[in-house]
Amino acid sequence: MDDKGSVGKISVSSDSVSTLNSEDFVLVSRLGDETTSSTNNGSDDEKTGLKVISEEGVSFKIVGNGSEQQLQRELEDVLMDPSVAEIAVEQGGGMENHFGNKDLPSSIGTSVPPGTDPLSATSPKMEIALPVQTAQESELNERSYRADESSSEGSPCSPIPDEDSVVFSQLTYLGCASVNAPRSEVEALRMMSILRGQCQVPLDVTLSVPGVSEGTVRLLDPHSSTEIANYPIYKILFCVRGHDGTPERDCFAFTESHYNAEIFRIHVFRCQIQEAVSRILYSFATAFRRSAKKALLSSQQAAPLTPDSDLFTFTVSLEVKEDDGKGTFSAVAKDKDKQSFKLRAGMDKKIVIYVQQTSNKELAIERCFGLLLSPGKNVKNSDMHLLDLESMGKSSDGKSYIITGSWNPNTPQFQAVNEETPKDKFMYMTTAVDLVITEVEEPVRFLLETRVRVCAPNDRLFWPFSKRSHTETFYLKLRQMERKERKSPSSDTLYEVVSLESETEREKRKTTASPGVLPSGPGGMVPSPPEDDEEEDNDEPLLSGSGDVSKECAEKILETWGDLLSKWHMNLSVRPRQLPALVRSGIPEALRGEVWQLLAGCHNNDHQVEEYRTLIIKESPQDSAITRDINRTFPAHDYFKDTGGDGQDSLYKICKAYSVYDEEIGYCQGQSFLAAVLLLHMPEEQAFSVLVKIMFDYGLRDLFKQNFEDLHCKFFQLERLMQEYIPDLYNHFLNVGLEAHMYASQWFLTLFTAKFPLYMVFHIIDLLLCEGISVIFNVALALLKTSKDDLIQADFEGALKFFRVPVPKRYRSEENAKKLMELACSMKISQKKLKKFEKEYHTIREQQEQQEAPIERYERENRRLQEANMRLEQENDDLAHELVSSKIALRKDLDNAEEKADALNKELLLTKQKLVDSEDEKRRLEEESAQLKEMCRRELDKSEMEIKKNGSIIGEYKQICSQLSERLEKQQTSNREELEKIRSKVEGCEKCSSLFNKEGRVRATVTSAPIEQSEETDEEKEGLKNQLREMELELAQTKLQLVEAECKIQDLEHHLGLALNEVQAAKKTWFNRTLSSIKTVTGNQGKETT
Repeated sequence: MDDKGSVGKISVSSDSVSTLNSEDFVLVSRLGDETTSSTNNGSDDEKTGLKVISEEGVSFKIVGNGSEQQLQRELEDVLMDPSVAEIAVEQGGGMENHFGNKDLPSSIGTSVPPGTDPLSATSPKMEIALPVQTAQESELNERSYRADESSSEGSPCSPIPDEDSVVFSQLTYLGCASVNAPRSEVEALRMMSILRGQCQVPLDVTLSVPGVSEGTVRLLDPHSSTEIANYPIYKILFCVRGHDGTPERDCFAFTESHYNAEIFRIHVFRCQIQEAVSRILYSFATAFRRSAKKALLSSQQAAPLTPDSDLFTFTVSLEVKEDDGKGTFSAVAKDKDKQSFKLRAGMDKKIVIYVQQTSNKELAIERCFGLLLSPGKNVKNSDMHLLDLESMGKSSDGKSYIITGSWNPNTPQFQAVNEETPKDKFMYMTTAVDLVITEVEEPVRFLLETRVRVCAPNDRLFWPFSKRSHTETFYLKLRQMERKERKSPSSDTLYEVVSLESETEREKRKTTASPGVLPSGPGGMVPSPPEDDEEEDNDEPLLSGSGDVSKECAEKILETWGDLLSKWHMNLSVRPRQLPALVRSGIPEALRGEVWQLLAGCHNNDHQVEEYRTLIIKESPQDSAITRDINRTFPAHDYFKDTGGDGQDSLYKICKAYSVYDEEIGYCQGQSFLAAVLLLHMPEEQAFSVLVKIMFDYGLRDLFKQNFEDLHCKFFQLERLMQEYIPDLYNHFLNVGLEAHMYASQWFLTLFTAKFPLYMVFHIIDLLLCEGISVIFNVALALLKTSKDDLIQADFEGALKFFRVPVPKRYRSEENAKKLMELACSMKISQKKLKKFEKEYHTIREQQEQQEAPIERYERENRRLQEANMRLEQENDDLAHELVSSKIALRKDLDNAEEKADALNKELLLTKQKLVDSEDEKRRLEEESAQLKEMCRRELDKSEMEIKKNGSIIGEYKQICSQLSERLEKQQTSNREELEKIRSKVEGCEKCSSLFNKEGRVRATVTSAPIEQSEETDEEKEGLKNQLREMELELAQTKLQLVEAECKIQDLEHHLGLALNEVQAAKKTWFNRTLSSIKTVTGNQGKETT
């Protein structure tokens, strides 16, 4: 059995152990008590109290205890989760309960003032009231409780936001250990006792149990609500609680598949409120039996996936294009009824793959690693053939990644899909695309399996078609890698692939995980159309596949089966001694898929699974008969009623594979009903294996051999048993001429699967696989015995009608079916007696052949022809009824098609209007673009003029500065020359030389001078000083003007930068080139200016 099937089956078996009958309870508030909830201060006398009220009214108090230990290291060792952060578990106080009902009458509820935080408000004393509510009330209250909890902001007790869950606090985690028998209650209780006794430092935790089978059980820190560990429901194999009267009565545990299917671990918890253990196990049972449809509805109502989720959803579409002879490739259409591509032989083709991510944060697809194609289904990797890639890249809207590859069908490896397919037949084609995703470590392969039909190259494609592409949804589960796990710490790789599952595989897994449970049915029930008791009075026979089969079962029975399976798995070659007794009571619905395979000896059938995958791609000579019978099989069951649905597709493949496998018998009418029963409990590969075992090892195929000779022997044995057990009914049948083959043919050929309700059918298959085909005699005699009074009063026609209509309807009631099966099991029919009757039959047949006169032979042949005529008339009636029904359905389809055509016409008109609006918008945008270009051109010209002007101003300022500098230097030179002349004159004069020293300064000793000479010297000095001051002032003004000019230049450069930034903000492709030219020009001019 493959891993997926095993996982689904295991998750069902865990439901059996955790189901509760009558130990549910509900929390109610009491206003009369004054005990308040304490804060987290560790005070025992202030902790919240709970009062348990039994049926007799006796109450007792339960006080919650906290933990004072810091157990981070121990917790990491136990849970084997290195990613858990350092968590300090502080002292806890108070009692939190998350498993009660808050939707209670106002007379017993506690009102909280508006605006008050429910956590900080004074909490009344709580009571646990036993006995429990009804199952409907409990489920309704549980839903309302979850709704109330989810609306409480900031509450640490709120359910996990991404799934429907129930949270339990005041639990103590005692530890975990490895186990060899994960579904053995004995070993689970032993490990529970050991861990409870050895635990020195228990850890307070909060447990979150999901409400659906796709959810995850989470361990949370009770103080910070931080997730410590999580365990998916499908990995949990078994749940068990401690027995009453033992120290472990307040403990419970569950086993899970750790890392892989070969390692199993058990986790043990202690509940401070003993009565809460039952409620926790009830929540586990609820999670296991919730149907896939309910999970889907709850996920739609829940918050969307966060970017931190590890599940990424992709939609992958396949489109096949063919050369239309005009130099272009056109998409081929799909047959509306068969949902298959219709290809033409010898034409060049293209494969186009569209990949679009629909959930979670976007992953970057880097490139396509390869596009592969192969004829057939479930092909090996080595059989895939690489196509030539033509293009790859994102679509125009950026939502999809498109890969296009060329396909030459004339190559030898594609010969199978290049030959004309016989009429009304099809074959499979497998396409694979390998994508390299930047954030994912290894390439991801999406595999698409589609039906195709190949026609002649000149065939005109006039036939009704639906959509032109085949679409499949894939669920990619990734795990974030630690930095040390990456190949290169600096690489972009963040994730590694955990699993990749398509929607088709998921539906098959759900069917395996919940046998007989379909998405549209309520949790734990096989859906069927509503039936009224009055229907037994009408003449319409009961449709095959009718009846509800509940998965609920008593806890003790499930525990017994759990122990038996644990022992059985240790030695599969020997059946346990208590097995027959348990099977006679009926195998629990949740365990049937596993037990049936073990009873049939299909526990090690890998070779047959591989053979099945080869058989389904071969052609069957009885394909038309199989296709005709598929639509008649279990029309009352949702899984098989849809034409072209998954159920009919799997059923077709099993019947076709068996017809090829058993060439002597092939496909016989009625086999499809038995195959459908098996499909409701296991995947198609395992169902095929069990079908082969029933046909060969249990002798069912012998009934179809040698012109049904062995079947007639069975009829004789049944009549002899009637003669012995029900003689009055046997004599009545003789009087009216009613023989066993007229009413019991379907009983033997289909094993009661064709007309009877599913509950009874499943129980019969239980007994058949355990005790052999002789069980059919027990059930047949029980049916005849319970219906004896009605049959004795009926004539020939009335008896046949009674077998066809009222008998199957009578056992729609589970109680009636149970009584019938109890009666059948109580009837002792020895194999010795059956052998004796078989010898009598063969003796009589030999005597008849020896003594038979021609007249008798003709009479016998005439009777046979009459029987065939009656059968053909019945088939004619059935076909007429089917024809009328098909005409009505065709009319409905036609009406729907017309409505769809009207809707499409309206959509076409809207699309045309949108196209006109888009064209107007395009013209408007083009005008705005032209205006923007013109404006930018004007701004560019203006900027160039400003730059030229600024350059000329700067040049003039530089020229002025140079002139002033030259003038200043000339003036200073002339001043020095005049000073030298004056100094030479002074030195030449005797009077003046005595007044001045060599440096030209006045001598200090001179105390007086002629007044006239001093006045002349002072005037000359003042003139020189004034002239020097004017030159300095003129130089300062020139420098000031130079600074002002530089400021203006900076101002202009700033304005130019702002203009460039505004142009860059437009972010238009045509404008980027203009912007680049502006930058180039301004940069060059700035360099020249500098």
